[in-house]
Amino acid sequence: MKEYQIAEIVTPYSYEEEEKELKNTPQHVQYWKGKYPDAVILFRCGDFYESYCQDAQTLNKVVGVPVTRMKGKNAYNIAKFPYYALDTYLPKLIRAGKRVAICDQIEEPKKKTITETFTK
Repeated sequence: MKEYQIAEIVTPYSYEEEEKELKNTPQHVQYWKGKYPDAVILFRCGDFYESYCQDAQTLNKVVGVPVTRMKGKNAYNIAKFPYYALDTYLPKLIRAGKRVAICDQIEEPKKKTITETFTK
């Protein structure tokens, strides 16, 4: 069995800024981050896993996933990678000493039918 050296990555950031930024994220993110505040949470969204705020920064530093800043009134950081790369990135996060929680889709999203009615 291969031996790995565990390295903890510590990045200075303000908990106040993180808390303020987290309030701008979708509600499901706030809910799960409240339950597992010390874990990097990966959300399955279609063909991608996404992380938000400080978790996005952690993904960037540990595995090199690019971070995008969502602009506008409700700005927050987001990092995402294709679902098939999970087998590559998950071991790297674990070896870096990170707890990881995965929120996966268990059913297909319901398809909505949009009907437009035109009147004269």
